[in-house]
Amino acid sequence: MQAMPKRYRHNYPLIIWPALLIVCLDQASKLAVQGSLKVYESVPIINGFFNMVHVRNRGMAFGFMNRPDMDFGFWILVSATVLAIILLLFWFYRMEDENNWMTLGLSLILGGALGNLIDRVRLHEVIDFLDVYVGSYHWPAFNVADAAITVGALVVGLNLFFSSSAKKSTSPTDNR
Repeated sequence: MQAMPKRYRHNYPLIIWPALLIVCLDQASKLAVQGSLKVYESVPIINGFFNMVHVRNRGMAFGFMNRPDMDFGFWILVSATVLAIILLLFWFYRMEDENNWMTLGLSLILGGALGNLIDRVRLHEVIDFLDVYVGSYHWPAFNVADAAITVGALVVGLNLFFSSSAKKSTSPTDNR
């Protein structure tokens, strides 16, 4: 006799609403920057620490592949983003139990990926505007989508780490 397959429980609102919120915040903030700052303009917000800027990135994180002569890079990045979105949704669908922290982390990554994909398809580049620095040391400019991806990856990573630690500590010991 075959065992009944495990029923997957999913928290669909927790994957949809945060992702949608991130996309809306990301796109609204980018439109505000486009409407108020010229490209390469910088406005100090907290002297010595934080500026609002308006930069464009045709490449990936930290300016990797950010070259105007790399048209094939656009297609690589769009394809990679679409593949990442598909994998995130597949991961969510395949989760065996309802894990709200993992779902939230995946949702933040999903929302960030969608926000940057919208820019990439619409403008062939991504608008970055948050500039954090100390003295002359600048973190590369980023946006709401990038921040969501980073926080989401941190939440997923911590969840994986602590869930695997918990499984190891509750596994039966070998008594020989």
